[in-house]
Amino acid sequence: MNPLEEKIIERIKKEGPITFEAFMEMALYYPGLGYYSSGKSPVGRDGDFYTSSHLHPVFGAMLARQFSEMRELMGSPSDFCVVEIGAGAGYLCKDILDYLEREDLPGDFNYIIVEQNPFMKQMQEALLSDFRGKVSWVESLNELDSIRGCIVSNELLDAFPVHIIEMRGELNELHVTRDNNKFISKYQAVRSNAIINYFKRFIGDLPDGYRTEINLRIRDWIGKISSILSSGFVLTIDYGYTSREYYTEERSGGTLLCFHRHQVIEDPLLNIGEQDITAHVNFSSLSAWGEGSGFKTLGYCPQGTYLVASGIDEMIQELYQDSPDYSFEVSRIKNLILPEGMGESHKVLIQYKGEGMPELRGFSMRNQVNKLQ
Repeated sequence: MNPLEEKIIERIKKEGPITFEAFMEMALYYPGLGYYSSGKSPVGRDGDFYTSSHLHPVFGAMLARQFSEMRELMGSPSDFCVVEIGAGAGYLCKDILDYLEREDLPGDFNYIIVEQNPFMKQMQEALLSDFRGKVSWVESLNELDSIRGCIVSNELLDAFPVHIIEMRGELNELHVTRDNNKFISKYQAVRSNAIINYFKRFIGDLPDGYRTEINLRIRDWIGKISSILSSGFVLTIDYGYTSREYYTEERSGGTLLCFHRHQVIEDPLLNIGEQDITAHVNFSSLSAWGEGSGFKTLGYCPQGTYLVASGIDEMIQELYQDSPDYSFEVSRIKNLILPEGMGESHKVLIQYKGEGMPELRGFSMRNQVNKLQ
């Protein structure tokens, strides 16, 4: 038994069965012991997960262009700031700043990383050592106030702790308890008004035996962002669906996945503190809660469509047309675009606070914002 399991057992003894959301938070984020906070979990191809920024630096270059477009649409304010939440090892930031420095794009801007994990911060500082003075760090959004610019996250919301519900004649919520020296699942009738309200708003009805997830942390997250972003954009990239796509018959077992040593594990109660736990994002909830917090949803579409519409073909020619490894580079970049890679599974949603409805190039081909309703 590892120390984190002992901590969870102590909590169960004190409180009784805990919600899966509480268990997931401890398994992933308990200080010094959780999967993300222990410093033991490598990110990238050597770890259990990697993001678009690990596939190819062109992804960061494309976002650099996006930030430049956003800044221009806002009238090129001198205090334009990019805030990245959950920056991993820092690859995305590095690729963005590398491109801006190489291309000498007009309108330099501040880059802030929100990182509460000291192990990750050390990795980021080492990787970004060439950009001292251009990047700063804060531990929490609470340290920021009245930002103008863009707040970006790449595969962050999927790691927010979720509630697991199942229809068993009535709506039940999964709890975690201990029996016969092992962690087990236990269902109890839902008593949370927040879960009931979410169910009514985004799900409506489920057949008996249907199991799925509810992410309430997104509501608080977008509300907090609204309180610090005086004007500008929220750029969210993650894997997920609209409500209508999420709660369909084909996903009657939910979307929760665990990854341990490159293997998919179905049981989240195993390998506690040593495996990743994720659930797909309901982009309809992010859009709706954002609108309730003062944001307008400008666009939503698959990542591949967004990158093509944003001109990734031009970027490939600009960066690699004279490269002897051109074919190799293109083959790697295709994983960002094609459906069998991250092109269809990952979605891009951009919200805006300010005057008017700015039109972004990335949604010029196939804006699916109407599907979020």
